[in-house]
Amino acid sequence: MSLSISQLVNHSVAGSNPSNVTSSELVAGEVEIVGAGCGQLDLLTIKAARIISQADALVYDSLVSSDILSLVSVDCERHFVGKRCGQPSYKQDDINSLLAKLAFQGKKVVRLKGGDPHIFGRGAEESLFLAKNGLISRFTPGVTAALGCASNTGIPLTFRGTARSVTLVTGTKFDQAPTHWKALLAAESTLVFYMGKEQAKAISAGLLAVDSPADLPVAFITNGGRPNQLVTYANVSTMAEQAETIKDSGPTLIIIGEVVAVGQELAALLADVSATSMAEVVNG
Repeated sequence: MSLSISQLVNHSVAGSNPSNVTSSELVAGEVEIVGAGCGQLDLLTIKAARIISQADALVYDSLVSSDILSLVSVDCERHFVGKRCGQPSYKQDDINSLLAKLAFQGKKVVRLKGGDPHIFGRGAEESLFLAKNGLISRFTPGVTAALGCASNTGIPLTFRGTARSVTLVTGTKFDQAPTHWKALLAAESTLVFYMGKEQAKAISAGLLAVDSPADLPVAFITNGGRPNQLVTYANVSTMAEQAETIKDSGPTLIIIGEVVAVGQELAALLADVSATSMAEVVNG
């Protein structure tokens, strides 16, 4: 059976699986905590799109794009609770209380978060609060920024002989103790810092202090997965200076490791292929 995108979004899977765990049907008085993915509408899962379109009340973050919000019905209540670094924002306790209030009102509530609810998304915190207050919540996964940004830039997070693991680190708060940085390096893992642009100087200093190679490649991906995506390359010794050149206020992810060089090599090769193809077209 072949379905269009709109048919997929509206296609009911109820009955195809007896388990409520995988149902795409919202239940009044419950909360679905949904990952909006990394960037635009086409990076949203089909299940997430179905769930969003059924909401009576939507509680959403700053990183949710406007085209995803277009899935919401005109009758749905919208509650913006975005948090941005250095700007006034909602307290987590207030968000928790709002979710509970809406659910107790018998609404079909969707808590919509950028990326995935379980990757620096506080989804579990909200679910625990709701459960402690007698309310049911469920999760719908999303494409987290590390995966979305890596794919959109051609940077592999793992690569045979180079990186066998990936470490996801919050860039807003982290332990500056040398043991922390040594542990990150010892893992021989690709490092991915979420929301770390403002901490680039501290990250650089921490890594260099435990003998990280100064020329270890770094990539800053700003507005990952969106039309205005910006990629800025550096290394551990220059990343603080390069971070200051990024004037866009959009979310920035940092990837550190030799895999960045792999991505750069791929980009250069693809550029050569494109240039050759274009020349062949021009020359007939």
